[in-house]
Amino acid sequence: MAFDTTGSEQEDGGRYTPISDHGLIGDLRTTALVAANGTIDWYCCPRFDAPSVFGSILDADRGGSFELAAEVRTRTRQFYFPDTNVLITRFFAADGVAEIQDFMPVVDESREAARHRLIRRVICVRGTLPFRARIAPRFGYGTEPHTLHLEGHTAVFRSPSLALALTATAPLEADGPDVRSHFKLLEGESHVFALDRIGDDVPPRACPRVEAQEQAEATVRFWRHWLARSRYHGRWREMVNRSALVLKLLTYAPTGAIVAAPTTSLPEQIGGERNWDYRYVWVRDAAFCVYAMLRLGFTSEAEAFMGFISERGILRGSGETGPLQIMYGIDGRTDLPEYELPHLEGYLGSGPVRVGNAATGQLQLDIYGALIDSIYLYDKWGQPISSDRWDEVGAVVDWLCEHWDQPDEGVWETRAGRRNFVYSRLMCWVALERAMRMANRRGLPADLTRWRESRDAIYRQIMRRGWSADRGAFVQGLDDQVLDASLLMMPLAKFVSPTDPKWLSTLDALTTDLVSDSLVYRYDPTASPDGLRGPEGTFSICSFWYVEALARAGRLEEARLAFEKMLTYANHLGLFAEEIGPTGEQLGNFPQAFTHLSLISAAFNLDRALG
Repeated sequence: MAFDTTGSEQEDGGRYTPISDHGLIGDLRTTALVAANGTIDWYCCPRFDAPSVFGSILDADRGGSFELAAEVRTRTRQFYFPDTNVLITRFFAADGVAEIQDFMPVVDESREAARHRLIRRVICVRGTLPFRARIAPRFGYGTEPHTLHLEGHTAVFRSPSLALALTATAPLEADGPDVRSHFKLLEGESHVFALDRIGDDVPPRACPRVEAQEQAEATVRFWRHWLARSRYHGRWREMVNRSALVLKLLTYAPTGAIVAAPTTSLPEQIGGERNWDYRYVWVRDAAFCVYAMLRLGFTSEAEAFMGFISERGILRGSGETGPLQIMYGIDGRTDLPEYELPHLEGYLGSGPVRVGNAATGQLQLDIYGALIDSIYLYDKWGQPISSDRWDEVGAVVDWLCEHWDQPDEGVWETRAGRRNFVYSRLMCWVALERAMRMANRRGLPADLTRWRESRDAIYRQIMRRGWSADRGAFVQGLDDQVLDASLLMMPLAKFVSPTDPKWLSTLDALTTDLVSDSLVYRYDPTASPDGLRGPEGTFSICSFWYVEALARAGRLEEARLAFEKMLTYANHLGLFAEEIGPTGEQLGNFPQAFTHLSLISAAFNLDRALG
């Protein structure tokens, strides 16, 4: 899939590349965003949640970047090497054509894995082209000074917390604390730039052209071998495969953790304050990822996440808000203090830039349903869970029987105080219902009478107080009138029949109030204040939930049209951020696991409905 990015203008006078004009590469430990103009403007090392080394997407002047581009006027096209996460950016000029191949080798050997090698191969395929490079790291989110030691074709950047070595086949020259390079390539010629994390255990190592070629081929083999395990062969195979590759890139291999997104503080509203750090493990997002991966046949990824849950005692927690915290660090840590970086202006001036996430202290009861549903599916499609895990599940469900009927901050992490959200009740019902299924199917010990009583009480409460006769719809909170797109999960979670008259009425109401050209808003902040200023874009996971709800209701033509429309909002590589803005622009952290896992589910179920 190759798309022309000609005329894709940078925003803010050329200082910021649009969020959508990026591709993602990674090594299952960290990732980098590569802009369509050839600049790496987001890279954290040595892991997802580490301080940025290149962060010009959050501050064009102070963030740091790795620029690599032709020195003449060009148009560019960017695509992935088919069925891989090897990114190719092509430059078309009057006198020639060249391309950059960007990738991070995926290695198991611990010493080489610690290198986090990022390779950039520049190849002239026709004619001749002059190129320039500027490598300007800004360590610690731009707060740590660094020294430069340049010797021949190797440059070593050292900060108090991190050292990186750049090796190149092209000539290098110092430019203050940065490095520049200028070179011309003739047809068939190439240069290689390799950036490594170095330390006492990982010395600098050159990357000659032959080795770069070999590592490129090995990286292609790795991704193709992984993707070949997918069971999806339906109508939207290319988009589903790309989504699966994105979800895999967001997996932290050492622990099996799955991050919500690889970035922080990309705004949900330009100039607004809805800027959050998503480089952590949300229980909800990761559990839904497990569902998507199991759907496609990737059981080892589900097994790895179950290992993360088990080895870090997630189900045995005992915090103020219950056994589960809503999110964890990729190493399982529970302390994720939120603070601001006032020296960074934010993307297009959209401050504040935040690190950490204060939502860790929130109570979000829906996460219990998401996690126990994923355990149920893993037990069914993967491996039966152990007796120890079942004891932990049982203890969590017993806790939920005591605590489901209380207000919380809800699935959208509102910062306006706790409320009685219907979606939270719905997912508590899911937790109890799935746990009962596991117990019955495998004959596992459980207080089924108590669980059934709680499950049925939740059902009756939703039907009596979560339904508004005036609106003819299920609503956001008990006894209120506000609509909420999270309730699109009702038929998906099998709480209500997809053709139940109450549900069909709700679907019509949601279509009228929250849907715009297949795009779905989460809720109306003016009718339901969430403690934050300003509006937001449509929420892409809700748009794919909408497709699936239409399909399950038998409205297949509407569902297929809505799905095809949603695909037109993807970027040139098939990637989605969290939200879509008023004119179709990508907003929020990018790419977003939530969006891609819901795309997989919608495609899978729509395919099945179409036959």
